[in-house]
Amino acid sequence: MKRRYLYGGVIALVVAVGLGATVIGNSRYFDIIKNLEIFGNLYKELNTNYVDEVDPNKIMKVGIDAMLATLDPFTNYFSESQIEGWRFRNEEGGSSTGLKVKKIGENLVITSIIELSPSHSAGLKVGDQIQMVNGETTKQRSAQDVMDIISGTPGSELSLDILRPGHTDLMNIKITRGGMEGKNVPYSGIVAPDIGYISLTTFTADAGKNVGNALRDLKTNSTNLKGVILDLRGNGGGLLREAINVCNIFIPAGETVVTTKGKVVEADQEYKTQGEPVDDQIELVILIDEFSASASEIVSGVMQDLDRGVVVGQLSYGKGLVQNTFDIGYNAKIKLTTSKYYIPSGRCIQSVEYKSGERVHIPDDKRAKFKTRAGRTVLDGGGVQPDEPLKADDVPLIVKKLEEQDIIFNFVTQECTGKDSIGALETFHFTDFARFSAFLDKSNFKFETETDQMIKDLKEMAAKESYSTEIANEVDKLKALVEKEKATQVSKHEKEILLAIEKEMLGRYYFETGLVRHQLKNDPELALGIAILNDPARYAKILQPN
Repeated sequence: MKRRYLYGGVIALVVAVGLGATVIGNSRYFDIIKNLEIFGNLYKELNTNYVDEVDPNKIMKVGIDAMLATLDPFTNYFSESQIEGWRFRNEEGGSSTGLKVKKIGENLVITSIIELSPSHSAGLKVGDQIQMVNGETTKQRSAQDVMDIISGTPGSELSLDILRPGHTDLMNIKITRGGMEGKNVPYSGIVAPDIGYISLTTFTADAGKNVGNALRDLKTNSTNLKGVILDLRGNGGGLLREAINVCNIFIPAGETVVTTKGKVVEADQEYKTQGEPVDDQIELVILIDEFSASASEIVSGVMQDLDRGVVVGQLSYGKGLVQNTFDIGYNAKIKLTTSKYYIPSGRCIQSVEYKSGERVHIPDDKRAKFKTRAGRTVLDGGGVQPDEPLKADDVPLIVKKLEEQDIIFNFVTQECTGKDSIGALETFHFTDFARFSAFLDKSNFKFETETDQMIKDLKEMAAKESYSTEIANEVDKLKALVEKEKATQVSKHEKEILLAIEKEMLGRYYFETGLVRHQLKNDPELALGIAILNDPARYAKILQPN
């Protein structure tokens, strides 16, 4: 009986859409009604005749996800069972505690804490294992499940039972959730004579105010301030209004920052700066990388389009889409891309090709050309291209694998157990590679690569196609060579591994502020930005029409 009602509902929907299509008389609507009818018939036959029982909710979710996967990676469907977690993250203000959790082995472990957040104030530490939340065990819970519970309304109380490394008894810690914005400007200061630096890590509330205050402080501390470097590397974006506010620090009121355009023309909007700038004349360098996205790309792209500053670094991520959320019945929602961002030159920085949810690089000769206000050529369709590109240091594969399998994280947890301090930020260095090597030998680290899988596939295919044993022997020799090469990777990349360990340790004791200050010691992008600001002729030449 239930199936009959289900099919009746589908048919009613098809008929309703079909009548609309007849009235409108548009071939596009005919295609819609035709495919809806095919889908309804397929769903009916599947439920009626498939040999095994089919879960309608599960199979529909798979179908919807597969359909949305053909679009951009930011359009998502939330079923009724997922909606509570979505509501906390998006409507109740997200995580209001300032911590992140990850499943490591069988344990739910705190992997990061924001300085001065409710979690930090309550005494939680990175490496603590969460055993219970509000009196309920976390066993069989995923990290996202626990984050959904931990997230909640500012002002409400949260109780965590944690097991701290080096201790045997559970500790109960109570946290009052707060309006956790984090320190979106973790560090600003003078990095060279009369050259200032401001790090902006996320476009949360008050980002514009905090950047503006940082610039005012720099001007006070250096009365002859001749230039400032705005660091947006690793900044994944945030609030559009804060992107506009940050732009307004460097450009006057009334400038168009971004317009949104979609299928519904009436919904298109134009956003302009509203206030007086802090300084619209000071020379400006903006640092970006492949992780600079969304609001970061708006700010860097606008400064580039208006010839207001020089962009240094690597090609940005390429996210120029606007999402809105719609109810679609039965307590389900769809977060849908409804429009795109366009910056002053008229270009959109959105990447137009994806593979497995990741951006596919588009050659410059396939990207449309636009002009900045001064007549420089800029490109669309794949992120913001720096005016002065600088190749990023590639992280060795062995370091990536050690981090992916939490080997470095677990080693640092062991090293930090019982230590209240690691010494001064300015002088700290981790150099005990032998200690790490001993830890690694006792771990269950598996250094598996795509090359290993290709060799395995080759051997299996050779056997399947009945090649001689000589071929199999040669493949085995190749495998042995690869294993020999892999065995040298840890010692070969000792420096990079030590730096990764050092970074993890500094983050635990000095938080993001300390990390930023530490990384500025040997920073090629910063050095290039300083060099450009120290050479007015070079700065002016970069901004001249090409």
